[in-house]
Amino acid sequence: MNRPDDARTRCWSARAAFFFAAAAAVMPVLFAGVLGTLGLLIVGTGGMVVTVAALYWFLTRRGVPRWVSLGVAVLAPIVIVVLFVRAQMLWVVLLSYAAALLAVICARVALRRGNPSTPTIEYPTPPPEHPFLIMNPRSGGGKVAKFDLRRKAEELGAEVVLLEGPGTVDVAAVARQAVVRGADLLGVAGGDGTQALVAGVAAEHNLPFLVISAGTRNHFAMDLGLDRTDPATCLDAVHDGVEIRVDLGTINGLPFVNNVSFGVYAEIVRSPAYRDDKTATVLRLLPDLLAEHSDSRLIARIGDTTVAGPQAILVSNNPYGNSDLAGLSRRDRLDRGVLGAVTVSVANSREAIGLLRRTRSHGLTQRTTVEINVDADTPQIPVGVDGESLLMDTPVRCVIEPEALRVRVPKTRPGIRPAAPALDWIQLRDIARHPQTGSMTLDEAR
Repeated sequence: MNRPDDARTRCWSARAAFFFAAAAAVMPVLFAGVLGTLGLLIVGTGGMVVTVAALYWFLTRRGVPRWVSLGVAVLAPIVIVVLFVRAQMLWVVLLSYAAALLAVICARVALRRGNPSTPTIEYPTPPPEHPFLIMNPRSGGGKVAKFDLRRKAEELGAEVVLLEGPGTVDVAAVARQAVVRGADLLGVAGGDGTQALVAGVAAEHNLPFLVISAGTRNHFAMDLGLDRTDPATCLDAVHDGVEIRVDLGTINGLPFVNNVSFGVYAEIVRSPAYRDDKTATVLRLLPDLLAEHSDSRLIARIGDTTVAGPQAILVSNNPYGNSDLAGLSRRDRLDRGVLGAVTVSVANSREAIGLLRRTRSHGLTQRTTVEINVDADTPQIPVGVDGESLLMDTPVRCVIEPEALRVRVPKTRPGIRPAAPALDWIQLRDIARHPQTGSMTLDEAR
C-alpha cells in the first residue's frame, strides 16, 4: 500500500484536476458569454472535424483530390486561429486549453498509484559459465561497434558470433548449435526480431536469455527496464545479474517478444520498396488498402469476440497502455499471462473522427485474451512479426506462454516507467472524496 503522504498527494491532485477542469469549462463563459462560448465550440469542433476528415481523404484518395485534401487539412487550423484572433478570443481559448492540460496532468498524478502492481520477482542465480551472444553489427546504426560490445563481452568470458553473412544467417540454428556445445546463457545484441528468435530457443531449452539494447527502438529492452541509451550496461547481467520470468508470445509456433500485426501495416512492410522509401510506399499503398482492395479479407477471433473485415490487427505479448493503438507505447508488465489485441476498421471519414475521439465505435476493439485466431479468404497472408515481414498460412494462431522465458538482467538498471493511466473520472471522484482510496487499488476502491 502507499504511504499516507502519497494518499494525500493523490487526493489533492484529484481535487486539483476537477478544479482545473471546471476552470477550463467556465472561463469561456465568463470572458465570452454563453453565445460566444457556443461559437468557440462550433468553430473549434468544426475545425477539428474538417481537419481529420481532410487527412482521411488525403490517405484514401489519389491524384488531385489527395492534394486538395492536404491543402484543406493545413488551412483549416490556420483559419480557426485567424477567426479566434479577429474575435479577440484566442487568449480565452489558450487559457482554457492550459487549464484542461493542467487538469489532465493532475488527474494522471492522482490515478498513478505509488505501487502500481506487484513487483516482478527477481531470482538470484549464479553467473553463467558459458555465455553465448549473437550480435548484429548493422543493427541500430552500428551500435555493436560504437559501444565496443564484442570486446567487452569477450572480456567477460562470453563467446560472440557476429551476423556478418554472407547471405541470410539462420539465427535460431546458430543458437541451437551453441546449446549443443554447452552454452548456459543465450543473448542477443540486435533488433527485436532477432531477440525473439533466440528467445524462443532459450525458452525451448529452459536457458536464461540476455537482452542487449543494440537495436533501433529496443521496445523489449524498454519494457524489461533496461538502459536503452548505453547497451554496454546490459552486459553487467553476465557477472552481476538476476533472473526474471516473462511471457513469450507465439504465432503459428514462431516466438515474438513484442507484437504481430495484420492488415494494412503488414501489407505495407511486405512491399520491397518500403525499405528504400517508407513515406512514398505508404502513400502509394494506403488508398487501396483502406478501401479494402487488399488481397484478403481478415476475420479475427479474440476469445468470444469475432471481428469481421478489420483493416488492421495488432496482437501484443501483454497489453500496451490504454492510450496506445499502434504498439508504440510501453507495457507495464510482461508477466500477466495474456495477449493484448486491438482491431481497427475505418470505412469513412466519420468513423475516422470517432476513432480519433476514442468513442465507442464499432471500428475499434480492444481486448485481452490467451489465444487469438486470424483467418482470411486466402491460403496465406502477410504478417509483421516484431517488425519483420513474413508470409503465413491461414488460419494464424497466436497464443501466450506464461513465464516461458527466463531473462537475465542487471541487478542495477533504470527500471520500468509505468504507462500513463487511463482517465477514469469516477475513480478520480472517489479519490478526491476519500483520501484513503489513494492507498487502494482500483478494484479495492470499487
